[in-house]
Amino acid sequence: MDLALRRRFFAEELEAVCRLRSAALVDAFAVVPRERFLRPGPWTVLVEGGVGQGLGVQTRVTPDADPARVCHNVGVAIDPARQLFNGHPGTIAPWIDALDLAPGHRVLHVGCGLGYYTALLAQMVGPTGRVVAFEVDEALAHEARRNLTAHSWMRGEDIRHGDASQPIDGLFDAVLVNAGLTHPLDGWLDAVVPGGRIVIPLTSTLAMGSHLGKGLVLGLTKQLHGDFAARVMGVVAVYSAIGIRDEAMNHRLGRAMMAGPPQWQAITRLRRDAHEPEASCWLHGPTCCLGGSLQPETQ
Repeated sequence: MDLALRRRFFAEELEAVCRLRSAALVDAFAVVPRERFLRPGPWTVLVEGGVGQGLGVQTRVTPDADPARVCHNVGVAIDPARQLFNGHPGTIAPWIDALDLAPGHRVLHVGCGLGYYTALLAQMVGPTGRVVAFEVDEALAHEARRNLTAHSWMRGEDIRHGDASQPIDGLFDAVLVNAGLTHPLDGWLDAVVPGGRIVIPLTSTLAMGSHLGKGLVLGLTKQLHGDFAARVMGVVAVYSAIGIRDEAMNHRLGRAMMAGPPQWQAITRLRRDAHEPEASCWLHGPTCCLGGSLQPETQ
């Protein structure tokens, strides 16, 4: 099959399986060449299920470096030794879909890896939009800058080495976080415009020394008064962010997760006002709190 047709089939399969609403996202999957945002093949890919019985992952190696091998819903290794992967499109596509991106939007992407999902975002917002991408690994940030400036209209200065905890210029319509956090950073919450959206995985580490964490993916929508409407989008196992996790919050998050789905499925609000822990607080932190009881405003 022609490679362009394979990419289109890949995109439309994701549309059907993930129930994607955004035609622009489907088109982006069809035109952005995934193999150009990976290291040279053959590639190490996650097998069905991905996570093994221990803390490791189960993988296989593709028979060759044919780009069609990565036109599938598989995680592809960036660094197998660190369990660092270019994630499953079927996992991340719904996250991007939930951002409701349109041409001209401004997007902050935290944890861009080699730039594939950043390229999808750039394709969706177009040359009138802007994507600012951060990658904490210096080598990956360098490769992402090379990949993205060669294959999209992104500017080199918008692909940055860092953990995105530093002050960030400008305001954003959306934030996508591609690594496990213990809490959203205040700078990201401040930088989103009213009506803007954030998708963020909140995870507790699986074990001491593990690169992986497990937790919830949250979709947040900023309200006019500064708090956020929140919804749980699902559970996830993902590579943990480096340098911006909080150990105390990690323990609190682990305990909160152990309370079970009836508790975390009731999350509807992220509030930022100072208050003492209440019965409605699911995860109470020093600068923000996840819990229930918010009537979303009309934007």
